Amino acid sequence: MDQSLKHKPRTAHRQQVSTLRRLLGRIRGEPIEFSPERYRWILPAIDPLRLQFQENRNLASAGLEIAARVRSGGDDRENMAHLFAFLAEVSRRELNIAPFAEQFLAGTALADGRLVEMATGEGKTLAAIFSAAWHALLHPPVFIFTANDYLAGRDAVWMSPLYTHLGLRVGAIQAGLQAQERRRIYASDVIYMTTKECGFDFLRDQIAPEPDDILLPSLQYAIVDEADFIMIDEARIPLVLAGDTDTDHIDPHRMARVARQLTPGRDFLVLDHGRNVELTDAGAIRAERLLGCGNLYETGQQPWFASLNVALHAEALLQRDIDYIVRNGKLELVDLFTGRVAEQRRWPYGLQTALEAKEGLCLAREGKTYATITIQHFLQLFPRLAAMTATALPAAREFHQFYELETLVIPPHRPCIRLDHDDLIFPTMQAKIQALLAEIGGVHATGRPILVGTASIAESEFLAAGLLQNGIICRVLNARNDGEEASIIARAGRLGAVTISTNMAGRGTDIRLGGGEPVEAERVSALGGLYVIGTNRYESRRIDDQLRGRAGRQGDPGASRFFISLEDDLFVRFQLSGLIPKELIPERSDQPIDHPVVSREIARVQRIIENQNLDIRKTLWKYSVSIESNRRDIQARRDTLLRSRSGEGLAAVTGNRRYDDLLPVLGNPLLQKAERDLLLHFIDFYWCEYLARVADIREGIHLQALGGYQPWYSFQKQVDDLFSEMEERIAGSVREFFDRVRIDGQGIDFAREGLTRPSSTWTYLITDNPYGDSLRMALLSQPAMAAAVASQFWLSLPILLGLRLFGGKNRKKRGRHPSDS
Repeated sequence: MDQSLKHKPRTAHRQQVSTLRRLLGRIRGEPIEFSPERYRWILPAIDPLRLQFQENRNLASAGLEIAARVRSGGDDRENMAHLFAFLAEVSRRELNIAPFAEQFLAGTALADGRLVEMATGEGKTLAAIFSAAWHALLHPPVFIFTANDYLAGRDAVWMSPLYTHLGLRVGAIQAGLQAQERRRIYASDVIYMTTKECGFDFLRDQIAPEPDDILLPSLQYAIVDEADFIMIDEARIPLVLAGDTDTDHIDPHRMARVARQLTPGRDFLVLDHGRNVELTDAGAIRAERLLGCGNLYETGQQPWFASLNVALHAEALLQRDIDYIVRNGKLELVDLFTGRVAEQRRWPYGLQTALEAKEGLCLAREGKTYATITIQHFLQLFPRLAAMTATALPAAREFHQFYELETLVIPPHRPCIRLDHDDLIFPTMQAKIQALLAEIGGVHATGRPILVGTASIAESEFLAAGLLQNGIICRVLNARNDGEEASIIARAGRLGAVTISTNMAGRGTDIRLGGGEPVEAERVSALGGLYVIGTNRYESRRIDDQLRGRAGRQGDPGASRFFISLEDDLFVRFQLSGLIPKELIPERSDQPIDHPVVSREIARVQRIIENQNLDIRKTLWKYSVSIESNRRDIQARRDTLLRSRSGEGLAAVTGNRRYDDLLPVLGNPLLQKAERDLLLHFIDFYWCEYLARVADIREGIHLQALGGYQPWYSFQKQVDDLFSEMEERIAGSVREFFDRVRIDGQGIDFAREGLTRPSSTWTYLITDNPYGDSLRMALLSQPAMAAAVASQFWLSLPILLGLRLFGGKNRKKRGRHPSDS
């Protein structure tokens, strides 16, 4: 191997720097604890009890006794020690896993409502059981949120013996289950599921017409696994419940054909390193001729302009097998952070439809929004919340700010001996690829297993093809075959294995050396363990650390290294090459750049991105607070009406002339039900309208900045005024309809009166794309960071400058339209 590629592990100096940073963090009052001292009381309390349970042959009876003891109250510490010791013995007998001290510490901290950081392979799944059982006995149900359906189903089955010995019921909810089965599982004491599935059921409950239609039990306590992914990366993603709509749109297929006929460089320009697109004068004239629509920038042509803009972005900027895949005749988004298919995810503002038209697919319904909530707001509905992840530290402040969770770092059961080598940084992409192929080939020749983490499906398949040309057979794991993840990961640690993956690999699962075979594991250990190679740095250091964490589990040997180039997308966007003195770049492009200045600049770029993302999330939070507050107010009123048996919450029509006339004929209970049903109908109707009008306000709020006003204050006032108006319209509509609607012994026939509910509903997520209205608000609220933020994303501001603004400045006056004069 080239001498320049020799491994250089972390030095003692770097470890000292890390210790110093921890000390400074404590001085600054960061919400992080690096020692679990306050929970160590559990260890000496458990030890003698574990010996007692080991001698107990009737664990079923003992478990019921402990459950009754916990429920009856008393000394919490003593009860918790008995419970944990009992669960440890059940785990030893039923699962053949003896929990170790760090898992008890983590379980105690989770029960106390902490965010626990445990290294990969340290047994978070089992550690969560201690806290889940404790809270399930005291105030059920307990929700354990996992990253995907597979993990939810696996963990519920795997851990069920520990719960059943206490008389607790456990279940797992998967996508596709019908309401009756969901209701049965929700009656369990412990429920494993994804956050989005629970959130979707919450939204369905928001428009339930009768109390018996409500699915979710009361929200008491939740443990969030893979917390960085769910609570940070996906926090801003809105969950949406949509229904039928009769709205007509301009034919997206026609727009896709027009976009394909426009020529890059002549008809439109791709700007900002492939993140923005702009029509030229010639392109606008050509598009108008193809569409036969007249001046695109003229009043009344807005729908044409917006649809063309979206189609052009779909055609020119979003790439198949990088941003999305086509599978089984459907377009599926690829999650930027995980590399997995983002299930039930859509791009908003017509972009999803434009992509489907681009690929010649059947167009999926988007519909009218009846209810929506972000994952962040949904999790904040739980009065008790805990979380765990392997990579919490980089986002510890954000966890505390948005969820009031303090981070506790649990030391590993065995010291981590993984070697995290310095990055190899190349001037060009070609040089990086050549070095990657050479490195993989050289290491593979020794038999050492290799896991290569790539940034996209296309890159994973390109690299696999290059290895195959060199005679190296590898397994590829990406969004195309995510159903095979478990089987591929199970073999990734075997002798001679080469696995190429997007950064989805192994989240929630362990890569065992030798595939779990002891003899083979020893041989792999002798070779240095699993070797993890990253082909790109990611926007977040957490994602880098997740990839590194695939190696070196529970004291296993292992190593990691990143191969990067100055032409990688992340560094092109931030023009990293312009920050590096030319004399530091070697004359031969195939030689790596070996200078601390370059490494420092790369680390600085990541910190800048992380800080900007945090600033954006803070700003978006400000905009969402008013809407969420209004949602809670209207939902509280709706819940009161739905569950009331005594007419509570009714005030719109009681006592009017028609009510008094009908009272002796129909009776008070039936009239109250009629009023309640009308109120529920119009609450749902006007809330749906409120959401649509709020979306319109968001799209135009940027104009406030042009007038010298603060967009956020204006937005808050407008949505609050809109909410007050909505409440008045609800009461007015109920009074109006009550005066003329037909009411008989069966109440109101809503279908006969034309007051129908949607004939069907469906759910999806809106991807938190960076060029949408949310970023517009973020940029305009903090103009000083606008330029930097806009350059950070793979797509920047195309539609937000086109939709409803119509970019008059994009085209010079051409003298042939009245609007040009």
